[in-house]
Amino acid sequence: MTKKFRPVTPSQRHLVLTSNAELTRVGRATVSPHKPLLVKKQSTGGRNHHGHITCRHRGSGHKKFYRVIDFKRDKENIPAVVASVEYDPNRSAHIALLNYSDGEKRYILAPQGLKAGDKVSTSEEPPFDIGCCMKLKYMPLGSVVHNIEMHPGRGGKLVRSAGLSAQLMARSGGYATIKMPSGEVRLVNDDCKATFGAVSNAERNLRMEGKAGRMRWKGVRPTVRGTAMNPVDHPHGGGEGKHNGYIPQTPWAKYTKGFRTRAKKKSNKWIVKDRRK
Repeated sequence: MTKKFRPVTPSQRHLVLTSNAELTRVGRATVSPHKPLLVKKQSTGGRNHHGHITCRHRGSGHKKFYRVIDFKRDKENIPAVVASVEYDPNRSAHIALLNYSDGEKRYILAPQGLKAGDKVSTSEEPPFDIGCCMKLKYMPLGSVVHNIEMHPGRGGKLVRSAGLSAQLMARSGGYATIKMPSGEVRLVNDDCKATFGAVSNAERNLRMEGKAGRMRWKGVRPTVRGTAMNPVDHPHGGGEGKHNGYIPQTPWAKYTKGFRTRAKKKSNKWIVKDRRK
């Protein structure tokens, strides 16, 4: 659910924010994060250990704490109750705080539809409810899943952004066939774990910040167009007046439309169907 604003000021004319209706509230305020699961996060401003900018357009922004997320879901056969669904400034998805029956608390990625009071678990048996986690070889075919491991026991790496979900298509020979959100179909070891459901905060892609200052709060610095630069600074730079007769390139002269940058040492044998086809 998105929230539009009556344009009382110029910065509100195009402002569209998510309503955060999925978040757990106490009165009008959202729940505070669980302090033992917070870690201090040092901002680099896009600089390396020499102080040189290695990632452009980063800097300033509001201070954040990192929330420690349980991507492995390795507390098996111990039921947990969802204490709250919370905002996480470090990712596009919401997170959920779980209270396990043995007293431990952990954060997980919150799926769509999960709310405070729901019960989740990691096991090899039903229920196949949203938020429950199990190995791919025990899941029903056709299941909608997220937070998929690439190697057993290493934690979820795939399908973790807001609104994304993959589908379990088939199983054979110790491998599961997964249809990814990009359209790619790939094989994953069926001993890898995944979580039922789609990732929360699906309408995040409809968000419009409305003004440059709101992006600065997020730590994003201004981006200058290549055509506005001099030839010494960018392949698009220079020329008399405006022109658009160039092949789109990065500042380091790598093509940005259709040029494949995937490392040759990476294997394609697990990809059944390419996302471009």
